[in-house]
Amino acid sequence: MTTTVDNVTTAAAGSVAHLTPERWAAANRHVVRKAIAEFSHERILVPELIREEGDGAGLYGAGLYKVVSDDDTVEYRFRARLLELEHWSVSAESIVRLRDGKELPLDALDFITEFHEALGIRQEMLPVYLEEVSSTLSSHAYKQGKPFSSAELVAGVTRGRDRAADFQAIEHSMTEGHPCFVANNGRLGFGIADYHAFAPETGAIVQLQWIAVHRSKAVFTSSAGLDYRTHFEAELGPATLAWFQAELSASGLDPEDYLLMPVHLWQWDNKLTVTFAAEIAQRHIVHLGTGEDSYQAQQSIRTFFNTTSPEKAYVKTAMSVLNMGFMRGLSPQYMKATPAINDWLQELIGNDQELQNRGLAMIRETAAIGYHNHYYEAASAKGSPYRKMLSALWRESPLPLLKDGQQLATMASLLHVDSSGESVVSALISRSGLAPLEWLRRYFEAYLVPLVHCLYEYELAFMPHGENVILVLENGVPVRAIMKDIAEEIVVMGDRLELPDDVSRIKAEIPAEEMVLAIFTDVFDCIFRFLGAILVEDGTVREDGFWGTAAAVLRAYQERHPELADQFAMHDLFAPDFELSCLNRLQLRNNQQMLDISDPSGGLQMAGRLGNPLAKFA
Repeated sequence: MTTTVDNVTTAAAGSVAHLTPERWAAANRHVVRKAIAEFSHERILVPELIREEGDGAGLYGAGLYKVVSDDDTVEYRFRARLLELEHWSVSAESIVRLRDGKELPLDALDFITEFHEALGIRQEMLPVYLEEVSSTLSSHAYKQGKPFSSAELVAGVTRGRDRAADFQAIEHSMTEGHPCFVANNGRLGFGIADYHAFAPETGAIVQLQWIAVHRSKAVFTSSAGLDYRTHFEAELGPATLAWFQAELSASGLDPEDYLLMPVHLWQWDNKLTVTFAAEIAQRHIVHLGTGEDSYQAQQSIRTFFNTTSPEKAYVKTAMSVLNMGFMRGLSPQYMKATPAINDWLQELIGNDQELQNRGLAMIRETAAIGYHNHYYEAASAKGSPYRKMLSALWRESPLPLLKDGQQLATMASLLHVDSSGESVVSALISRSGLAPLEWLRRYFEAYLVPLVHCLYEYELAFMPHGENVILVLENGVPVRAIMKDIAEEIVVMGDRLELPDDVSRIKAEIPAEEMVLAIFTDVFDCIFRFLGAILVEDGTVREDGFWGTAAAVLRAYQERHPELADQFAMHDLFAPDFELSCLNRLQLRNNQQMLDISDPSGGLQMAGRLGNPLAKFA
């Protein structure tokens, strides 16, 4: 008994081994730096210039700044440069926290409390937001132990000895999460054992649980030409499929009355066995066991890459974990149309010569299943997390899209900076042998041009953040972009496309003047603002070179398509400025549901206008 207790105690201590004073201090400095930078960018905080430093003041100058707490008792001083798009390039090492002239340790939780009035956090929400910040700090402390430097990650992906393993090594080596959000690793619902078992950065092997769900309560849909039996024989194999059916028969149930569904172990233990207990008791849900294949969690937490058979599909499951403004469920109503939406978009891309010339690809969500629990659907409002607890989908693997000599990397890796301050993007440029601006031109051609073309030709927008895009690389150079997470995150905003009935839910009424924010906000402000800053801070490029290259690529695109001149004028990417749409303001207002995804424009938080760095190249 003593040995058992000792073992449990040792394991418990080991689970928090990353929470050391040194790592905690580093995590706090990192998060406080980000809080100052992003809250200032969103004009929640207004830093005051104490003195100019370096090459002068103004937009491009460096200086010593300060922000002061709500009650005027605590002051933070820091050095920063203000870059394009009002990006605060804050020196983490320079940040000092002062009270009555005495220096205090940096503490991100204290920072949020000290500025909670300026941040506009309601009193009842403040402790929940603090919990999300605490979780973000804890995960950052863990990530400080990641073994690979940026140079090693790039060396692995450019050697290409095991393309699947290299792809996943990059995936679980990412340390930042969404670049805009301060509390970007909240994951409320995870305990420490869950963290080690399921968090993407741990790289742990995950095996999915399998259940059978009664056909009267569930709907399975798939892409054209793919039926239920073919799909599951490919994903499970005939032997496992037969074994699951035998399990149902042994329980006195008819396998033909049931559909198979994968579930996350966390969801089974924490939600389904309690919240769906009636469904289990009535044999509407039957637990079958653990699948044979092993998976690795992706950055989105609830999506899994098959490491046993990398050519097989990703599996995406519902998880009732609160992270970054949303409960990470999956709607059974949305699942029904998912394959049809993916088929429609695949056909559109395949028939568009500009997109084909740029190499744009997508990995389709080819099958989906959703479970309808009538108890909670009758008792909850549309969009409630209680309606999104039990669904799953399958997404194609990107590996079959590769040619010889090509490798994969999540686009989030372009914003990755390792513990020594070295960036992946600068390492890729160095490894490629290309001049930095030529490397950028090729990246913009592969990623930016397809997004812009979809806006102008179709008034179609993706959610193209780093985790949603996979880059295909040759010798470290991006040659094409692969879009994923299609059905929940694309939107048709105007009337340039006629949509089939089974695809119609992706249509949303967006004011014409807001359509261009699909590029200005989602690409310029949420990706290029950070990418440009990294390259400037590395000394790899100058700001005018970065934005001038983007402008030249867009001009060349526009010259190829004079027939879209009216669209270029309506959605002017060279306009003097654009509305500043603020993501942290959304989370600070409502961290349970930042936006209604059926009305993506309705709840946006604006804070004036941002100068457009392309305007000078008009």
